[in-house]
Amino acid sequence: MVSKRTLSMAALAVLVVLAGCGGAGSAGGGGGDGGAGYEQATGVEAEATAAPTREPAAKVDSGGSAGDGGGAAIRDDRAIIRTGTVVVEVDDFSSARSNLTTSVEEYGGYVSDSRQNRREIDNETWIRGEVVLRVPSENFDALVDDARALGEVESIETNSRDVTDQLVDIEARLENLRAERDRLRTLYDRANTTEDVLAVQRELSDVQQEIERLEARQQSLQNQVAFSTLTVRLEEPRPTPDRVAPDRWYDTPILSALLQSIDGVAVVARALVVGFAYALPYLVAFGIPVALVGGALLRYGRRFRRGGREPE
Repeated sequence: MVSKRTLSMAALAVLVVLAGCGGAGSAGGGGGDGGAGYEQATGVEAEATAAPTREPAAKVDSGGSAGDGGGAAIRDDRAIIRTGTVVVEVDDFSSARSNLTTSVEEYGGYVSDSRQNRREIDNETWIRGEVVLRVPSENFDALVDDARALGEVESIETNSRDVTDQLVDIEARLENLRAERDRLRTLYDRANTTEDVLAVQRELSDVQQEIERLEARQQSLQNQVAFSTLTVRLEEPRPTPDRVAPDRWYDTPILSALLQSIDGVAVVARALVVGFAYALPYLVAFGIPVALVGGALLRYGRRFRRGGREPE
């Protein structure tokens, strides 16, 4: 038993020694590969570190430090276009529009468009119109509240549209087109024949036009995201004259009846003039030929009658 245990211990010692020598040989002979492996691992780690910067949200580590040592909240940056329409009945249109202009300028916005219509009934006028306002998106809700405070709100509607995906898609397409433009410029510089130069120039022009179109679309969306649009319709109350219709026609005041009669005569006279104006072309086109033919027939009939009365 003793000899078997001794042999087992000796065999285990030999295996440990051989394993240690093999590990040392691998470390010494593979130094170059180890360095390359370190560089590769470092590159992967660098990409893994840089990848989070492409995310729309600013992530903060467990220690709570993210550059400036802020809190651990995650901020989601979305591109939202906000629009709204508010209809308000106001006592005075000009005063309400002036208050809106002052409010939007205080919020850093401006008046994009304005129009108004003046209406009249029984010598009383009232104004209706609308004002289109552009305001920084963070002040949109405050401007809506100011518009509601102008008078009695008849209706209010607000809308939001997420264009984040559109902007991301446009940016990706612009990157590809700009890279293609750079390649075409390189080919243009290396072109030797006139045909090659013209072909590359046509492709380059098409790519440049597409880039400009996408950049204009991108700028428009970014502007709509940065500045929200609020349309405010202002309406003065319509006047309601205090007039009571008489129960019987002969209870109508004499002066009112005379004025109504004069107005009726004027309407009839105008209708006759308009009717004559409509009929005049037909009278000229058909009346003159009919008159000429009728006159000729009349003269012919008179001659025929005179010839029949002469003695034979």
